[in-house]
Formats: sequence, C-alpha cells, structure tokens
Amino acid sequence: MAEALGFVGLFGLLVALLIVYLVYRFLKNPGYIIANSIMGIVIFFILNLIGAGIPINIFSVGIVAIGGIPGVVLVLLIHFLGLGF
Repeated sequence: MAEALGFVGLFGLLVALLIVYLVYRFLKNPGYIIANSIMGIVIFFILNLIGAGIPINIFSVGIVAIGGIPGVVLVLLIHFLGLGF
C-alpha cells in the first residue's frame, strides 16, 4: 500500500513539473500566446458559422481566449459530451 502511494506521489510531482515547464515556455514568448488566442477565437467563430452549435457566451469565449486552440478543443469536448455549454 505504501509503495502505491509513493508511486502516485512521484507521478503527481512529475505532472506538476511538466505543468510548470509548459507555463514557463508559454510565458517566455508572449507573442505566441497572443497569436494562439486570436487563432483560437477565429476558429471558434468559424466553427459556429459552420454549424457546431456551441453557444457563444462569456464562459466559452473566455476559455477559448485563454486557452487558444487547445481551448477550442476543450470547449468542443465539453459541448459534445453534454457536460456544459
């Protein structure tokens, strides 16, 4: 039992280090963040024009603006799985 808890703790530490690295990498180049956000918003609105049917509200646009293209994928998953939006 103790070995399993140690493995989970080590896995959690590795995930946390990966998240810190990714945040550092994104914040190192603010132009990338801005471009990713703009591209995500444009893709989001194009998907809605095509007929994805995702409601455009403050929450969905906020997720897309902060997350960019991965935010669009997240909103699509949330919508099509029926978890929200």
